[in-house]
Amino acid sequence: MKFLLPILVSIVFLQHLNSQSLTGRVIDQDNQSLVAALIANQSNNGHAHTDINGKFIIENVSIGDSLTVSYLGYKSSIIAIDNLDNSIEIILTESPIAMDEVIISPGLNALKVFSDIDIQLTPVNSSQEVLRQVPGLIIGQHAGGGKAEQIFLRGFDLDHGTDIRLNVDGMPVNMVSHAHGQGYADLHFVIPETIKNLNFGKGSYDAEQGNFATAGYVDFRTHDRIKDNMIKLEVGQFNTQRLMTLVSLGNQEKKGGYLAAEYQRSDGPFESSQNFSRLNLVSRYDFQLSDDQRVALIGSYFTSTWDASGQIPQRSVDDGSITRFGAIDDTEGGTTSRANLSLKHSIDLGANSYVENQVFYNYYDFTLFSNFTFFLNDPINGDQIKQEENRSIFGINSTYRTLKEIGNTTVDLKAGVQLRSDNSNNNRLARTLNRTDILSDIRYGDIREDNQGAYVDATLDLGNWILNTGVRYDVFWFNYVDRLSTTYSSRSQTKGIFSPKLSLLYNQSKNLQYYIKTGKGFHSNDTRVVIDQLGQSILPSAYSGDIGLIAKPWNNVILNVAYWVLFSEQEFVYVGDEGIVEPSGRSLRNGFDLSSRVQLNDNFFANLDVNYTIATAIDEAEGENRIPLAPLFTINGGIDYKHDSGLQSSINVRHIGDRPANEDNSIVAIGYTVVDAAVGYQYKKVNFGIQVQNLLNTEWNETQFATTSRLANEVDPVEEIHFTPGTPFNLRGIVTYTF
Repeated sequence: MKFLLPILVSIVFLQHLNSQSLTGRVIDQDNQSLVAALIANQSNNGHAHTDINGKFIIENVSIGDSLTVSYLGYKSSIIAIDNLDNSIEIILTESPIAMDEVIISPGLNALKVFSDIDIQLTPVNSSQEVLRQVPGLIIGQHAGGGKAEQIFLRGFDLDHGTDIRLNVDGMPVNMVSHAHGQGYADLHFVIPETIKNLNFGKGSYDAEQGNFATAGYVDFRTHDRIKDNMIKLEVGQFNTQRLMTLVSLGNQEKKGGYLAAEYQRSDGPFESSQNFSRLNLVSRYDFQLSDDQRVALIGSYFTSTWDASGQIPQRSVDDGSITRFGAIDDTEGGTTSRANLSLKHSIDLGANSYVENQVFYNYYDFTLFSNFTFFLNDPINGDQIKQEENRSIFGINSTYRTLKEIGNTTVDLKAGVQLRSDNSNNNRLARTLNRTDILSDIRYGDIREDNQGAYVDATLDLGNWILNTGVRYDVFWFNYVDRLSTTYSSRSQTKGIFSPKLSLLYNQSKNLQYYIKTGKGFHSNDTRVVIDQLGQSILPSAYSGDIGLIAKPWNNVILNVAYWVLFSEQEFVYVGDEGIVEPSGRSLRNGFDLSSRVQLNDNFFANLDVNYTIATAIDEAEGENRIPLAPLFTINGGIDYKHDSGLQSSINVRHIGDRPANEDNSIVAIGYTVVDAAVGYQYKKVNFGIQVQNLLNTEWNETQFATTSRLANEVDPVEEIHFTPGTPFNLRGIVTYTF
């Protein structure tokens, strides 16, 4: 903080500093702002990026200089400067991706280029699958399609979001102190066709990102407007249907928006039908109040219901009592819904400065029935549990950003405050029978959790060198009212935490960047754990570091190589008999990331992500210090084909290696390799497509856990792998009409 305050003071008092500069705005053909477009001065290697309104200011510009303006998916433009007195407007036109035009951004988040390429090349079936555009991230579903996916990244079994922060248009996705587990993140309320791009980071290096941003974060941004109306129909095996429509609300120069709706249903490949259905509704409208003020209104509603066959024990499949797609208890399942409302207001302060304020409200409910241990605890009625809650979230995000010249140094300063208040009522864990009878309550109460955060982040452009330093401070207030207590019981705890960040980048050229990143992050504990432990380990910290490079060794190749290390003060471990995660001891992870994107010729593109991790529990004895389900080795790769005739296709492979399912590796979660494929053809306004999941019909386990269970006919419990089978060969036809 002592380092950052003088920068802020200098910016305020050194406004008189004068240098030749050029201002402008970068937009697309529909007058949508292109955020984070790169403006590079070919004469002196100076550069700038556009802000949230598409505006930029680039310093040290002279008459006769040439500026290259680039944005992935758009044709780059070269602007010759003949006047510095007037602001310029630059309109970029969409074009097929050309890797030789891609420039490695000299900014802090140059890795974003990998996800930008993938989103434009690879068809996405669901909002959760967009997460696969993050290099090295793996997901798995284990509860009938309605429950949030399990996430793996950097040697973490993140369960449903314990150590990865997810946001959509500034609204948080992770649920603190959730009935099913800390950090629960359900992205199913997002319609994938509305996603414009995503911003991601691995590690805890961004001061704007707070709770859960330890292994990384992902920010989704939806389209401001849509160019064409769209109707999409998908029909596939297992009685699967999906209908999606996008309707423009009329795009004008200063206002526009759209409505989107999605309905999906499926019985799934299981012997007991999943009876899965989901409805999504989204509305967005953006308009300018004046030349320097813009407002965005976003509203959405989502509801889903499903049945599930649950995780089955390997021994029941081996002895033939059930098939891989059978069930021990097929009465699992649940319902959930979420309503979102967001209002954003941004004001351009001039001189490349702006303020953005956002107010949001979410209402959410959740009910889940599970049976992980069958008859272990209750030999008569079985071990089915019910987890439920209803929740309201109120939040405020306020951001100030400015770009100034101090001598020969360009300073990009960002500061913000964030407020989030969660009220989770009737938060319940109970033992049930047949999804109807409550046998006993294990936990039942009301949770109130408030988080106030503030951050300051400064990026100093020192020519080829870029220094980024930041700090955030968060304070949490936890309150729990126990409804099972015979007398009124309301208990509270409060805790604050500082999270400093420091990164250094060296841009040797527009084709090579070296970087060192360090930072401290944290994940909060469940309110009930905080109260039970009398405030101990409320906000365990995580310390991480990256050293790596991003390079274009050839015009058609982009490469990222990194070595990283992450120390966590407290691990979260899955508890099978309650279906939640609980805090454990300290852990250490380190590993290597390799990512590449290659344009093989005008029509073929290849991608590859390889990740290797060593994960150990520090406080355990050698040989008993494995972290259950921590992935050791993962690969994502594929080839995409696009042709001017309208023909397009892709084939993608994902692999996760064998990994320990328990601490001493006596139980192993078997790895898998799955191949997906797609082909499509655009004829005028109609696109015909076929998608195949699991092209080779591989027998694989999508999610696996080492669980102790007992079947109805067993005397003694057994600990072994319990798994949800992965989807078999699954063919889906798609017709899309744009108008």
